Amino acid sequence: MSSAFLATRRFIRIGGEAASDFLQNLITTDLELLGPTEARAGALLTPQGKILFDFLVSRDGTDYRLETSADQQEALLRRLTMYKLRAAVDLKGEDIEGVSVYWDEEAPKHGVTDGRFAKAGVTLYRVPGQSADGDVSGYDALRIANGIAESGCDYALQDAFPHDVLMDVNDGVSFRKGCFVGQEVVSRMKHRGTARRRVVLVSAASALPPSGTEIMAGGKPMGALGTVIGNQGLAIIRIDRAADVMASGSVMAAGDTTVTVALPAWTGLSFPSVDPLVGAED
Repeated sequence: MSSAFLATRRFIRIGGEAASDFLQNLITTDLELLGPTEARAGALLTPQGKILFDFLVSRDGTDYRLETSADQQEALLRRLTMYKLRAAVDLKGEDIEGVSVYWDEEAPKHGVTDGRFAKAGVTLYRVPGQSADGDVSGYDALRIANGIAESGCDYALQDAFPHDVLMDVNDGVSFRKGCFVGQEVVSRMKHRGTARRRVVLVSAASALPPSGTEIMAGGKPMGALGTVIGNQGLAIIRIDRAADVMASGSVMAAGDTTVTVALPAWTGLSFPSVDPLVGAED
């Protein structure tokens, strides 16, 4: 089935005459480039450049809508309220539970298209509320196939930079719009080329072990499995270490299972041929 209902998604609405400037100066996404019918990845970072909250941002008339996970909604709303001060901005959590997603040619052409999947050549519509009833496993399989990582199942908040989860190549972070929280750190990573953790597609000849299992090579940890379905999964790993392993012909394993890894083709990224660690961010 090419639709699913994601029951654990929630929404925050941002309106008011200063809404655009308010968000533009806080989050990683460039709102000036956001189309009227698309949702783009975005994040609110720590001052150290790590992802504090992640979401999809879209327009709804003159307002903005953030789609995030249920366990982030309340804390994200509090954090935005803290930044609001006296700005002419209205913030509220919407009384909508879940989002329906569709990704086949017969999908209803309404809602917003998910920009993360669009980068991978897949048209996926997101519609607030329950109109689809497909199982979430179909959506997860599509994410795995296209290297779309999500917090909670693939990485922990406050433990990943935007580069780690491909926001630098899926329009989730802007390097041109000017200042936002954490901007200095992620811009430095971009211009110095020091990003060394990336989302990879993980494959095995047999079923992969559970999410959270470490991927090891030569006694060194490279990362851990995220979302897993059968013998396919996602992981965020040290690509410099993976390059060394592949160059030496050594084996990578998750638990007792030998695995291979590949960077999502749509990203245009490749494993480094030289050690990129000098000046890298931890």
